[in-house]
Amino acid sequence: MVASGWLVENSFRTRGFSAHSSLYELKNTTRIMTNAATLRRKQKLMSSKNPNPIDVHVGNRVRMRRMLIGMSQERLGKELGLTFQQIQKYEKGTNRISASRLYRMAQILGVPVQYFFEDLPASVTSEAEQGMAEARNHTMIMDFLGSSEGLQLNRHFAAIKDANVRRAVVDLVRSLARAEEEA
Repeated sequence: MVASGWLVENSFRTRGFSAHSSLYELKNTTRIMTNAATLRRKQKLMSSKNPNPIDVHVGNRVRMRRMLIGMSQERLGKELGLTFQQIQKYEKGTNRISASRLYRMAQILGVPVQYFFEDLPASVTSEAEQGMAEARNHTMIMDFLGSSEGLQLNRHFAAIKDANVRRAVVDLVRSLARAEEEA
């Protein structure tokens, strides 16, 4: 007990405390040191919990395909024997999809397994292949196409048979975008 008392006393002296330091100062410093250590641990955990960009991309492709064919998360989950919450985690890239489950998803969604890896952004494959601006633009486009609005716009645009009407729609959207940029 004497040795541990000496250790605590010496440890506080090295931090600028004397035997006459108030109990309040000692407790406050201990609390601050503990909070700092806890914060470092949380930051380390948070940084290691970021989803892998490939998992995010695969999840986005699952979501995009599921929405294109009009399938709900609940139905896909039922086909796989999972809850819709698990499908949500897969689509966000929070949880990784095993190879066998990805194979089964491909069968259910009617696509080859390679579909989920198509159009990987340059930031995932190799930044040397494309410039940073192109990679950001590609990611923005893929995010939009994976959104509900992007899928609806794409589906309805593809349903327009007349090429002149499609060009007119593109021109309209382009002029709206320019007006937005100028405002």
